[in-house]
Amino acid sequence: MRVAIDTQRLWESLMAMAEIGPTENGGNCRLALTDEDAAGRRKLLDWCEALGCRWRVDRVGNLFIRREGRRADLDPVAIGSHLDTQPKGGRFDGILGVLAGLEVFRALDERGIVTQRPLELVVWTNEEGSRFAPAMVASGTYAGEFSVESTLARTDRDGVTFGEALEASGFAGDMPVGQPRLDSFFELHIEQGPVLEAANESIGVVAGVQGMRWYDVTFMGQAAHAGPTPMALRHDALAAAARLIDRLQSHALNDASGHTRVTCGCLEIPQSSRNVIPGEVHLTVDLRHVDETELDALEQRFVQELAACGESFGVAVGHERLWKSPVVHFDADCVEAVETATRERGFAYRRMLSGAGHDSVYVSRVAPTAMIFVPCRDGISHNEAEYATPEHCGRGCQVLADAILQRAGVAS
Repeated sequence: MRVAIDTQRLWESLMAMAEIGPTENGGNCRLALTDEDAAGRRKLLDWCEALGCRWRVDRVGNLFIRREGRRADLDPVAIGSHLDTQPKGGRFDGILGVLAGLEVFRALDERGIVTQRPLELVVWTNEEGSRFAPAMVASGTYAGEFSVESTLARTDRDGVTFGEALEASGFAGDMPVGQPRLDSFFELHIEQGPVLEAANESIGVVAGVQGMRWYDVTFMGQAAHAGPTPMALRHDALAAAARLIDRLQSHALNDASGHTRVTCGCLEIPQSSRNVIPGEVHLTVDLRHVDETELDALEQRFVQELAACGESFGVAVGHERLWKSPVVHFDADCVEAVETATRERGFAYRRMLSGAGHDSVYVSRVAPTAMIFVPCRDGISHNEAEYATPEHCGRGCQVLADAILQRAGVAS
């Protein structure tokens, strides 16, 4: 059985949610567990309660909204994403996946369709990691990667703990983390890259997520006067950092496969001055690849280049790996369900890997999982200019509806 989703109603829901925490250039700011984040959750719950859904919250604030099925004894098929945003984020990242789940519930309700398995619409807490690091920490706690205690103890820049913010938000639940068990999980998301738009394709059938590793890097040289100190006698920490960045960039650009990703997103020079040779530099490095063996090799290359740069400029170097997320391969049956739904609707699509991390990365460790991508304009995300067309949002939601009906079954 098929059900037709209402693209206009989905769009109106997206625009209504965007009224909470608006930014001056058309984006959104709903940092995790702030008043704005809580207001977004309450609006969603108002919509879902009107459909007769019930909801529960676990100890780290993950929100589970249930639409009952014919067989309450069966594990539910889950859909969802997150409602928190970057400080100057867009209206679609995460939000599309949640509100598409709402639209599926509404469409089923209109037709009076009861699924065999229950359905769960899930809102994962703090996916972005903008307020509490790392990203995806609550879905990671659900999957057993982090302990509940360590998650609740994490602090933001103001020293507020995750647990304190959770209590203040009104979404501190008592359901044990790891419940409910899921039959499967499907997440609709904007691509956050330019591939689908460039190929004029509507749907990305996401087969997995590339591996990621984050590092903090330190260069310790010697601060000195810019004028009297000869170039050959300097211990310039910034020059060493610049050399490392250049070497890593060159390596990635020369990778014929195009799969190597290197990003140096933060650079800090404590007590910097225009006429002082930098004696200390802190740098972040983000390495990504679709193949775990190649990612190991990339990490080794990074460590070798770092040591060489330190030696060349006479500075001490150090690095710490903060996070490691292995390459993820989603469940073959769930991916096939998405691909079948896309093909039967006649939408142009491709199989692809995600370049960004998502809650599905952790959920896939404990439940069969797949993702659906739709294009976003110019590949821009984590930005107020983030945009996806109503048509593409609707097509992604339609594929989501078809895939979960195939998985959950329809009661006779």
